[in-house]
Amino acid sequence: MAYTPRLREKYTKEVVPALMAQFSYKSTMQVPRILKICINQGLGIAITDKKFIDSGINEMTMIAGQKAVATKSKKDISNFKLRKGMPIGVRVTLRGNGMYEFLDRLVSVSIPRIRDFRGIGDKGFDGRGNYTLGIPEQIIFPEIDIDKVAKINGLDVTFVTTARTDREAHALLKEFGLPFKTK
Repeated sequence: MAYTPRLREKYTKEVVPALMAQFSYKSTMQVPRILKICINQGLGIAITDKKFIDSGINEMTMIAGQKAVATKSKKDISNFKLRKGMPIGVRVTLRGNGMYEFLDRLVSVSIPRIRDFRGIGDKGFDGRGNYTLGIPEQIIFPEIDIDKVAKINGLDVTFVTTARTDREAHALLKEFGLPFKTK
């Protein structure tokens, strides 16, 4: 018997029927789903000290459970002392079971650890059914040892869905358990 993440089973058993009732889809194939989760961390301080990129890659790899890669600058910007090709960030893209495992840890463990948390804002939708969530501190993830963190950085988590509208994507993510603010 193959392993199936908890949220993947929840999608087929609870989320699909709930969204079919809410939006009156004719087929289960019309129900939106999450394609991938992209995690990005900008490390502008890495211009002066290269060790921040290595620590960022290590932290992001622990958070995501998948090897992270450095992002490089695309052009020179003299005001920021930036040269083309310099590493300035870290990113990782999750799909499949790894994506569902990360989403499960994010919703059930990490988000409740945010200080003064009152819910996720619904301003992060892009108009095409994708949602970006900004996390102010990487130390909310239990995989990160607070004593070994050199600098506290924020990160962005982008949910790429097959939803055609923001309303459909909002309903999908709410069914998965993301705690959106109530108006």
